[in-house]
Amino acid sequence: MSPRLLADLLVVLHLLFILFVVLGGLLVLRWPRLAWVHLPVATYGVLIEMVGWMCPLTPLENRLRLEAGQAGYAGGFVEHYIIPLVYPPGLTPALQMVLGVLVLAANAGFYVLVVRKTRRRRRGSGHRVGRPPDGGRP
Repeated sequence: MSPRLLADLLVVLHLLFILFVVLGGLLVLRWPRLAWVHLPVATYGVLIEMVGWMCPLTPLENRLRLEAGQAGYAGGFVEHYIIPLVYPPGLTPALQMVLGVLVLAANAGFYVLVVRKTRRRRRGSGHRVGRPPDGGRP
C-alpha cells in the first residue's frame, strides 16, 4: 500500500477517533458496555487537548506524507484539519482548554443520561442492585 494512501487512511482514522472521543457517549446510550472503551479513549483525547500533548497519529501521518513525496505539516491534526473548518484561526492554549472542557461537559451529560436510563430500566424490572430478582425470599 502506498504511503500516501496510508496517510489518507490515517486521517480518516484520526477523524473517527476524535468523533468517538466527542460523541461516543451517545453510542453508550445505545450500547452501555461500550463505556469500557469510550471512557479511557475520551480521557486520553481530552488530555491531549488540555495538556497540549501531541497525538501519536500526527507524526506518523507526517512521516507517511514525506515518504510519499508530499509536504508534512507543523502542529497537530486538530490544528491542521479541524480548526480551519470549524473554529476561528489562531488556536491558543486557552481555546484548547475550552475545547477540552466542552468535550468533558458533553460527555458528562451523555453519561448522566446513561445512568438515568440504567436506573429507569432497573426500576422497571423490579430488580435492585445486590438483591436477586425474587427479593431473596426462599
